[in-house]
Amino acid sequence: MDPEQGRRLTSQPEILPPGTGPELPQRSPEPQGWYPPPEYQPPPPRPRRHWASAPATYTLVGINCAVFLLMTVSGVSILAPTAKQILDWGGNNGTLVFADGEWWRLVTAMFVHIGIVHLATNMWCLWNLGLLGEPLLGELGILAAYVLTGFAGNLLSVAVRPGVPGGAESIVGAGASGAVFGLAGVILMLLRSPLLPIPQAELKKLRRSVWYFAILNFIIGAGVWLARTSVQIDNMAHLGGFLSGLALGVPLVPRIGAPRDRFVRRRAFAVVAMLFFLLLIAWGLRAYYKQGG
Repeated sequence: MDPEQGRRLTSQPEILPPGTGPELPQRSPEPQGWYPPPEYQPPPPRPRRHWASAPATYTLVGINCAVFLLMTVSGVSILAPTAKQILDWGGNNGTLVFADGEWWRLVTAMFVHIGIVHLATNMWCLWNLGLLGEPLLGELGILAAYVLTGFAGNLLSVAVRPGVPGGAESIVGAGASGAVFGLAGVILMLLRSPLLPIPQAELKKLRRSVWYFAILNFIIGAGVWLARTSVQIDNMAHLGGFLSGLALGVPLVPRIGAPRDRFVRRRAFAVVAMLFFLLLIAWGLRAYYKQGG
């Protein structure tokens, strides 16, 4: 046998038949009948919550806390501020709004809180709803929804309890809860969108959680009202914020899943339309109460 023929006989073929060749690491057998889906991918790690992930939400929480800190430093009680102290810092009051024309209170009141407990509960709700809603609304959307629905809630509050023309009304309203309920309303509408790339089971759980939040807080507010406690919950501000949030959310599409130009266009339309209707309602109420209605 010539050397070349010997090399051909002893060399290994490129493709080995079953049961021959070097031993490979053994893989544990899969359960019979189980095949991983071809499109399967491990879920991505959950993003950490930090300022950059929801800048508008953290900004709103920071503004509310900063206002409360300034109030405390100026001598306002940290637990039980007086009605005058709340009014001095921009609290809401029907007499001052309708009779004296201090309409700016409908905005400033949503950044003023009546004690540390009031602030803590509202900021906890704002933080949780904001982290859920900001990916759906965007930064500008969260800011606009907070201000517009908070304005709507405060407007309904003074419309129901105007306190004019006698000027003896002592009811003072303050807090972010009207805006918080507004965010809940917007989120509920956006979570109904078919554009969201989220399983339906997860969407139902999220919607149910937001509904539980709204219903529970309405029940608490009604209970406090029935008990006639010295400190009352402004249920009208909650209701106005929630209803305006639902209305604001109707024309919106979520930022997640929607084309960017469509999302921006629908968001601009919703904000401008809501602002127009709120100003129109405020003008009508002002004319009505100036005529002694």
